[in-house]
Amino acid sequence: MSVRLFCAVDLPAHVREELAAFRDAADPEVWRPVADDALHITLAFLGHRPEEDTAVAAGALDGAAGPAPRLDVAGALLLPPRRGRVLCAEIADPDGTLGALQARVSDGLEAAGIYTPERRAFRAHATVARLRAHARPQRSLPPGLAPAPREFLAEALTLYRSHLGRPGARYEPLHRIALTL
Repeated sequence: MSVRLFCAVDLPAHVREELAAFRDAADPEVWRPVADDALHITLAFLGHRPEEDTAVAAGALDGAAGPAPRLDVAGALLLPPRRGRVLCAEIADPDGTLGALQARVSDGLEAAGIYTPERRAFRAHATVARLRAHARPQRSLPPGLAPAPREFLAEALTLYRSHLGRPGARYEPLHRIALTL
């Protein structure tokens, strides 16, 4: 049996609330919201893996954990930029600690033989909504649509299983490591 896995940084509740407010200000005819409890920053998407890789991935995360990154909600972002299908909050990493955490996670998963790092550079963001099936890709954001700026510390590093379904994906935490202050 295979499972669909990804590794992410969990966001504090107050940040998820603010990102939900940003998401809810977007046009609901165009954007399908991501559930509040599913808001996160993806560090590595492993895709479909044999179920036994779950323990291997958990071990790699244990080895990658470290200090909690100090982050900032830095604005609105459409991905891909020219034909946006995903509405995101851009996340700034002023100290480089999130980038370092992502590199440790990526390196650990690659060394374990269960992940091939992406070629493109890591771009920290939290997806808040996805383009509805009938809507056209967006070229720009409406004026004034942006999340409130907010500085915060990431809470935890989590291995998730993604369950795909009709109303959208549901994420099941499989292994969680609190990040140190």
